[in-house]
Amino acid sequence: MSMLTPPGMGGKYRITGDVYPRMRRPHRRRRIILGAAAAVVVLGAAGWGTLQLVDVFSGGDEKTTTTAAGKQADCKAAPKPTPSAQTAGAPLPKPAQITVNVYNATPRAGLAKSTADELKKRGFVIGKVGNAPVAYDKKVPGSGLLLGSPGAAKGAFSVVGTQLKGATTKVDARTTADVDLIIGTAFKTLDPKAAADAALVALNKPKPVPGRC
Repeated sequence: MSMLTPPGMGGKYRITGDVYPRMRRPHRRRRIILGAAAAVVVLGAAGWGTLQLVDVFSGGDEKTTTTAAGKQADCKAAPKPTPSAQTAGAPLPKPAQITVNVYNATPRAGLAKSTADELKKRGFVIGKVGNAPVAYDKKVPGSGLLLGSPGAAKGAFSVVGTQLKGATTKVDARTTADVDLIIGTAFKTLDPKAAADAALVALNKPKPVPGRC
């Protein structure tokens, strides 16, 4: 009789043999699976938190949609170009619409005529040519002075000014549309025709203001 058989019991209740059940440790596979699942959950939470932080610092609160063409639908349209104060309300006059009186305020002879001849070649209408009035004779220190009515400031000054960089402007009480070009002591020659033509083209085509996206 085995030592495991309770006293007074035998038969089918008798325990025989010398092999006894062992108490095994829990299998490690369950621990590995649970640990891996926990790691996945932790990594997923960390990734989601990172995306939220990136979204906050990159201005993710502004939701955008994408059109079929791949452009952002909420991109603000570029505003229409704003015309300058000189071109607002009416186009700039062409050289053939401007009469220029050329006066020489320097001691050098012949400047008024040569300058008038060149302006005529460039399409301007030439009016009077001669020495400057006493009020301006030898009293224009720069390259030149453009003198005209207040209306000339709305366009004629700008057009004539493309021919002589650095010329100053001044209005007087005249009511006619002609413009005086008074040659100053610093005058050498009119700007090269190519540069003047380019300045005139740029004057008639103001650059539009770019939009923001």
